[in-house]
Amino acid sequence: MGRSSCFFFFFLILVFFAFFSALVTASERMVDGELSINLVVYKHKHKHSGFSAAECPGACQYRCSKTAYKKPCMFFCQKCCFKCRCVPPGTYAHKEVCPCYNNWKTQRGGPKCP
Repeated sequence: MGRSSCFFFFFLILVFFAFFSALVTASERMVDGELSINLVVYKHKHKHSGFSAAECPGACQYRCSKTAYKKPCMFFCQKCCFKCRCVPPGTYAHKEVCPCYNNWKTQRGGPKCP
């Protein structure tokens, strides 16, 4: 009786570990599936408003990356970002996304923000 009960407990523990490992693997797949869905949803989202002062230089560096006039572009872009807390997406145009950025004009009526 001692040997059969020992075998039974060993078998029961083995079944428990097999069940537990299958449960953990299934939950990991579900977490990975949810994670990949979240990454796909947020991958294409461009953050263009609600910037902190620390985020403005990076956003402006991308905004001014394709211009030949980097220093003035960076200067005015950062000035606009610090005031408006917004930088339009992309390297050109799309100013309608940021009304403050779009509507801030020079004394001569031209656009202040690049």
